[in-house]
Amino acid sequence: MAAGPGGAERYFTRWYKPDVKGRPCEDFCVLQHSNRICVITLAEAHPLLQNGKKITSINYQISANCSRLQNKVSGKSKRGAQFLTELAPLCRISSSDGEEYTIYSLAFKPSTEGYIAVVLPKFEESKSVTQGLLTQKEYEEVLLKRLNSS
Repeated sequence: MAAGPGGAERYFTRWYKPDVKGRPCEDFCVLQHSNRICVITLAEAHPLLQNGKKITSINYQISANCSRLQNKVSGKSKRGAQFLTELAPLCRISSSDGEEYTIYSLAFKPSTEGYIAVVLPKFEESKSVTQGLLTQKEYEEVLLKRLNSS
């Protein structure tokens, strides 16, 4: 008997952003719930998830004055949440091959457990969150083009 879809497939719509910040293959996935909450993760094709790479460190200190670990969020209105601009860095991940990736998001099970950020857009911005992002089908076409050009 085949297993049914998991929670991510059942409750979230997938959107993709290929080549984030112009970096080839550094693709991200945004899982958007109907309640506006977005979970940011790496797309399955991201280099950090390829060729058996291992994560050696994760640094949430974005700048001298900004650590993503320092905020405390409370209440229904999410008091204390950090405001993010488009493609704001969330963390920096170093991998076993010496590469460092600035993540504007984690690895292992990117569709279910490999997330780095949960984001709640402002109500008035929630409809525009997915503008410029690709659907799963459109993203699969991008991956096919990459495969055919290599």
